[in-house]
Amino acid sequence: MKDTDIKRLSYAHLLCIFSIILSISIPPFFLENFSILETHLTWLCICSIFVTAVNLVLYLVMKPNASSKRSSLSHKVPRFLKSCIYFLMSCFFFHVIFVLYGAPLIELVLETFLFAVILSTFTTIPCLCLLGPNTKAWLRVFSRNGVTSIWENSLQITTISSFVGTWLGALPIPLDWERPWQEVLVIEPRTLYMEAGAQPFDLHPLPRFFLTEVWPISCTLGATFGYVAGLIISPLWIYWNRKQLTYKNN
Repeated sequence: MKDTDIKRLSYAHLLCIFSIILSISIPPFFLENFSILETHLTWLCICSIFVTAVNLVLYLVMKPNASSKRSSLSHKVPRFLKSCIYFLMSCFFFHVIFVLYGAPLIELVLETFLFAVILSTFTTIPCLCLLGPNTKAWLRVFSRNGVTSIWENSLQITTISSFVGTWLGALPIPLDWERPWQEVLVIEPRTLYMEAGAQPFDLHPLPRFFLTEVWPISCTLGATFGYVAGLIISPLWIYWNRKQLTYKNN
């Protein structure tokens, strides 16, 4: 293992982190009242596009799994289409998993599906870029002692950390998705309307805002923080254990 390989991996991960920062900093210049919380679904779409685009560019430029065989266009087009199908299957699979774990089945369908999209972006897209739509390669990488490069080692860490972040983000959410405190709460400039028939009372002038349903904000933010943490941790872990790590193709 060469230090230059670890540096290339670190630069690639910094660009992936930068893509998330761009998904937060650029939209306010074009979208009015844009914020991660108030326009959360819009941000999920933008973040997914940015992260996917950067992953594709990094794959085309760095070629981490470059093969000696040159692929023809007739091979690349079916591979791309198959990758798109794998991504959609991943989104629907995660959507079903979320519903089985308690997400609303009929209500908030768009929110749940976009949550599945962002998690697929953090996990499935890197797998497709590095390994392609190859189920056997995926099973090999995520099995014990199955990695053949530092890129696959990094893929393991970032994928697992994204799932862990998602799980940690779900902890604050109660199992009952229809609690009163999760309903829409409207705050007027001078009056706060309380639930359960409480009398309104005066407040100092405040801007009007809406506190909408919490689903799936904590989960998506947890997945994002987990993904970023994996991007930071994996090069450091690989560098720290570089003398102990051995790969079959080395």
